[in-house]
Amino acid sequence: MYSQLQYILLASAASAKTNIIYSIMRLSLLFGGERPPWMGLALEKTMPNDKDSRGPPEPMSSQTDGVTGDLVRLMPRDLVFVMRFLGESQHRLQSHFQDFIRAELAAGGVTTETHPMIHLFIENHAILLRDFVFSGVSLSRQFRVEEIERLTGDTTSMIRVDIWDQLKSHIETAEKQFHSQAGTLPKLLSVFEKPPGPMAGTDK
Repeated sequence: MYSQLQYILLASAASAKTNIIYSIMRLSLLFGGERPPWMGLALEKTMPNDKDSRGPPEPMSSQTDGVTGDLVRLMPRDLVFVMRFLGESQHRLQSHFQDFIRAELAAGGVTTETHPMIHLFIENHAILLRDFVFSGVSLSRQFRVEEIERLTGDTTSMIRVDIWDQLKSHIETAEKQFHSQAGTLPKLLSVFEKPPGPMAGTDK
């Protein structure tokens, strides 16, 4: 029995047959359903045959789908959304700590007159204190995917579908990036090769 979301997605993408199929596959992964019996035939018609394909195959595609599906299924337990302060908020808190540190140092007799480069110390430590505050606040309140869906009114779990797409895309990009460096791998891997055995005649 397919969910209402699957039928909605099917109807909205009727003009793109391949996109429909992959959308339903993604939704089946999300909701733990089994793929329709007609999907195998549809995929055979829309995907190129191994004999008809040109160029090297892409053996990692099915594995990418697998790990993407695993990550999506683990989202309710492992995915968290954290707060992050940006822009003027960062500058405002950093300025506060710079004033605070400057005043504390001045109370101890440390000023720009006695330590002309003290501003570098003040700025670096103000950044550390700023990051400590924002990181602590972010860790103190984390949102699970169910909370984000409720807060945003996402009743069709489209956030999860979007995350599925982004995960798959970035995994494939990472694999292609590694594949593009194949020419440099022999040199990089040479340091991990097994050391050559003893030369003939050197055995005692």
